[in-house]
Amino acid sequence: MNNLRIPEFQKGTERFSAETLNWITSQNLWNIWVPKVYGGRECSLTEGLKLLQQLARNDGSLGWTVTLCSGANYFVGNLKPETAQGIFTEGAHKPIFGGSGGLFGCAEKTGDNYRLSGTWKYATGGPYLTHVTLNAKITKNGKELPQKDGSPVFKSFVIPKDAVNLIDDWNTMGMQATRTCSFSIKDYIAQEEQSFQYDQFYLPQAIYKINFRVFADLTLWINYIGMAQHFEEELKSLEAELDFDDLSTAVAKAEKDCFVFAFQVEERIANEQPLEPEFITNIHQTAVASVRELSRSLIAVYPHLGINAARENSALNRIFRDYFTATQHRNFTR
Repeated sequence: MNNLRIPEFQKGTERFSAETLNWITSQNLWNIWVPKVYGGRECSLTEGLKLLQQLARNDGSLGWTVTLCSGANYFVGNLKPETAQGIFTEGAHKPIFGGSGGLFGCAEKTGDNYRLSGTWKYATGGPYLTHVTLNAKITKNGKELPQKDGSPVFKSFVIPKDAVNLIDDWNTMGMQATRTCSFSIKDYIAQEEQSFQYDQFYLPQAIYKINFRVFADLTLWINYIGMAQHFEEELKSLEAELDFDDLSTAVAKAEKDCFVFAFQVEERIANEQPLEPEFITNIHQTAVASVRELSRSLIAVYPHLGINAARENSALNRIFRDYFTATQHRNFTR
């Protein structure tokens, strides 16, 4: 299940070709976490992480796009069964979710529906999507509804991509083929069944019993590991005497720690043990420290690679740019 044969697609392009997208779909990679009853691969946590690692090790944009979009398709577990059934088994095309985790827009309550408006940032894979996921503050008569602690009441929504306006603003040095973009919505009427709560699940699979912060940390962490491994492989192919032992050590430790945590999570879920706050925090802090060490090791070796590593069409340059673009994700900057 986990040994992907990834074709030699052209890398470093600004957009995935139809061939690449067709291959992702043929391998059912958008649906890594989706149950088989909805047409998915129904991977366990460790199985899915191994797949994402292979993709990121091949190409940063490929790994990142599949990670974020399959991570959005994971929300099938949060959707009411009739909504999930309609999207995943009755539609003309296999769904590809993606969107924004930020709380940028508003949803005005109008009877049983919600009027969505606003602009959301950083939707990975924007042009490739069939549906957009987003978070919105709930308002009533134009006023935000507060929770008991004063924070805004919000809901998550999944709506057809045709209902949003994609904004081509991904002017970054790397991760070009992810086609990450902002999107805006003006007065879209969403029905109640299009909304969901990210911590409320309707499916019994073990993957949906994992704390979402842990799921996000591990799936993103494995991308940094995969890209760093790709960089290490390119270094080994150079006919030059280079000292990158620190990078190799950091990569090996990161991979070991990531999968140790994944096995521990699976074991606790199987034994119906809770993921304690201390355990969740330990995973996050370890992942953040690991990525910092990977970054430090990459930066330390890069100045010794010569002018070829500074050329935009070189593999080392592309991996470097992709990696350090990906590290700006908010999960790993705090």
